[in-house]
Amino acid sequence: MEPQIRKIVWVGSAYKDLKAMPDVVQDSFGYALHLAQVGEKGDHAKPLLGFGSATVLEVVENDGDGTYRAIYTVRFANAVYVLHCFQKKSTHGIATPKPDMDLIRDRLKAAQAHARGELK
Repeated sequence: MEPQIRKIVWVGSAYKDLKAMPDVVQDSFGYALHLAQVGEKGDHAKPLLGFGSATVLEVVENDGDGTYRAIYTVRFANAVYVLHCFQKKSTHGIATPKPDMDLIRDRLKAAQAHARGELK
């Protein structure tokens, strides 16, 4: 029996931001999202701290130009929502910068509204 494949919904500029990243980073994030679509979690995906559960996940990829992150949620049964893709530019530790965390929270609220059918 084929696994149920959930659709991917890109929130805000997440798709455009991903497409601006190096090919190797796009491939890595694409594979992680594919695994999420079929209900699996890749070895590189980990819960994003500050969201209280393992339904908001982060994938981190490094290349010669820096560190890249993709944030997505598997909280909703009908889709995987990609909340944010960005290059981490801060040199202050590994924590996700506050402006990015605020954007992720806002986009998670938009994903919740979309999943409930309030947004098209």
